Amino acid sequence: MIEFNELTDFIRKEFNRELNKYPIPKKPRYLYDPIRYTLKGAGKRIRPVLVHLSGRAFQGDPDSIMKIALSVELVHNFTLIHDDIMDNDDKRRGKPTVHYQWDNATAILAGDGIFTMSQLIMSSISEQTDQLLRFFNQASLEVCEGQAMDKEYENNLTITSDDYLEMIEKKTGALLGACAALPAVLCDRSDITVEAMDIFGRNLGKGFQIHDDLLEIFGDPDKMGKSLGSDITEGKQTLMVIIAREHFKEEWAALSNDKGKKLEDYRNFFSRNEIEKEVRESAKEYFKNAVQQIETLPHNHQIELKNFISMVQNRSS
Repeated sequence: MIEFNELTDFIRKEFNRELNKYPIPKKPRYLYDPIRYTLKGAGKRIRPVLVHLSGRAFQGDPDSIMKIALSVELVHNFTLIHDDIMDNDDKRRGKPTVHYQWDNATAILAGDGIFTMSQLIMSSISEQTDQLLRFFNQASLEVCEGQAMDKEYENNLTITSDDYLEMIEKKTGALLGACAALPAVLCDRSDITVEAMDIFGRNLGKGFQIHDDLLEIFGDPDKMGKSLGSDITEGKQTLMVIIAREHFKEEWAALSNDKGKKLEDYRNFFSRNEIEKEVRESAKEYFKNAVQQIETLPHNHQIELKNFISMVQNRSS
């Protein structure tokens, strides 16, 4: 695992170096200053790391793999800027969100600019260009669909666990699926292989998002770089909330309708009723499903991707 940590640290360092080299014009400052502000953020680079690990498994051209990684991370940042506006979040990665630092109009335009930059980079790859763009754009559209579902589901007490799982597969799983599958597309691997990598990423994404929802309640705000508990305040239908609503209806209604309740009250409720435990087990199941999709890869690359799953599964922020 020490060697794997050294590998991921190296990938992050190389990725950040390439991202910092990307030429961003100075003017108009209204557009490019907030873009620079966003891309200087100290992100975990989970998606670029996955792209490079998948690229290693399929022996993809390093320059093209880096371009895929840049495109994916840019589109991820585009979604974060717009999601922060929609969710009224004022903190991201320990610093003010773009719309809070400037205003909504500036943040919307910055997000649009970053998305366009991702397209320009992806379209500059000379191999399998049409196939890469088609897969990448389909995944990007699914992320938007997932965010739309997330907003539609707010305060909707009819949302089921299946609805939630469909939403997170789109919002989080689709882009992680693309991270795993795009290197296979680049290397012209079979449709079966591309699909297996996509399913791998989507299961990883479901486990990731369920774990993220747990961190939203049980995490350390200093490590998370944001305030906790906003999902409940905004009426988000997370797996914990759905289970609470379906199986502890009266107690949950009383708790969630009491505006004086604090984060600690919700933590105690989810722990006492073993909802936290049930949701953690659900996340583990999706991580396990992800492992099953990579069993046909060479052993050493299986190990790298399994270590990556463990890293995502055990993260604290």
